[in-house]
Amino acid sequence: MIPREILKQVRRIEISTRGLVNEVFSGEYHSVFKGRGMNFAEVREYQYGDDIRSIDWNVTARAGSPFVKIFEEERELTVMLVVDVSASGDFGSRQRLKAELGVEISALLAFSAIKNNDKVGLLIFSDHVEKFVPPRKGRRHVLRVLRELLYHEPQGRGTDISAALEYLAHIQRKRAVVFVISDFRDEGFQKALSVAGRRHDLIAVRLGDLREEELPPLGLLDLEDPETGQRVVVNTSSPAFRSAFRAENERRAAALDRALKRSKVDTIEVRTGEPYVKPLMRFFRERARRRR
Repeated sequence: MIPREILKQVRRIEISTRGLVNEVFSGEYHSVFKGRGMNFAEVREYQYGDDIRSIDWNVTARAGSPFVKIFEEERELTVMLVVDVSASGDFGSRQRLKAELGVEISALLAFSAIKNNDKVGLLIFSDHVEKFVPPRKGRRHVLRVLRELLYHEPQGRGTDISAALEYLAHIQRKRAVVFVISDFRDEGFQKALSVAGRRHDLIAVRLGDLREEELPPLGLLDLEDPETGQRVVVNTSSPAFRSAFRAENERRAAALDRALKRSKVDTIEVRTGEPYVKPLMRFFRERARRRR
């Protein structure tokens, strides 16, 4: 039995994200994620301006006048949400946790997909794959996806992106639009990323928080790595320590940028405490501009 509080959360997220889909994202989503190809629809008489390469010569010969083939876009897509539930998601210094931000973005993408009659699937992972929900259509299915994300109790604390992408390769043979929603605090997943990027339209949604990038001068702090449990006392009043902390995070971010670019993976960067609509809209508009 799903707790009533979870159902209330699902309803709240549905109301907020469906409003954004209806007002902002539906057209952008449709223009960016087109179908897999073109299906033959019908033939009709040639009209001025038609591409002569579309002439159906067999029908033209029988009719004695030119006819052209008409094709329609094969609209249906499969959208896979690959969501990181490792322990580092339980951090957020402003308004919400990274994990909560990931759920809201997942909901927005899922409702955008079903509004365009696409299928939505879910893969939840930590240091191993924890849950797989096969792709299906419809509002009821998306609500199930949201319940799974909110109700799921992670079994692992670490992050293994390679394991998630390798599992995806086995269960999703056909090309899909894949959103990997994670803070990407992992290493050694370059090969799996490249393979997945060749097979699917792969987009990295990078979840972050300002305090993971830069620390304020607060004196001595007892910090714990949520994924390993390792603890350390640091002196945040030291300019040298804060500078080294910032430099290490810049190095990590630059290495991730290089890995994503080498694999030709698009990136959306979002932070807790900041509106996620703007970076998502930038992504959609930049994609639409490149397609034009």
